[in-house]
Amino acid sequence: MKHLAIIIAFLFFSNCYLFGQKYVLNNEKIIYSFQTNNGKVMTLCSDKTGKYIVYRFGTKENIELEFPKNKDKSSWNKFEYSYWLRGGGVENEGIDLNYVAFIIEKTKYVIYDTYFANGKKYEVGIRVINLSNNKIVKIIGNRKTQKGTLIDFRFDKSIKEGEELYD
Repeated sequence: MKHLAIIIAFLFFSNCYLFGQKYVLNNEKIIYSFQTNNGKVMTLCSDKTGKYIVYRFGTKENIELEFPKNKDKSSWNKFEYSYWLRGGGVENEGIDLNYVAFIIEKTKYVIYDTYFANGKKYEVGIRVINLSNNKIVKIIGNRKTQKGTLIDFRFDKSIKEGEELYD
């Protein structure tokens, strides 16, 4: 029993480190996060009082990208949420597509969480789109590590509503 408690404590604190100090600050909460299939971490967080929203991506040791640099009210205007929902299951080829996008210079980053009833296909990840040549790099996320949801942006209009669908 004592060993079980030690293992649970280790897993809890290692997970806190992974999504903790570097990727989620003490004054922040996770909106959405996952690990990629190559072991990197993506977090979309907000200040607990709603002052800002921030995207972070990288390894456990190094945040490779944090956007935006200025964490203030204007950060909410730098993100866009779009979605498409068609219910009805397989018979109606039901889909639930959710995207949060932002642009840095000539690159668009699209966080996605999608479901296709036909084949029961769930996917999470990031699309990195070069706006100069439209080349797309798809970073596949591990759905089992997913925390939070993008769906809340359907009702919480804190970020702009977009119309672009990426599937």
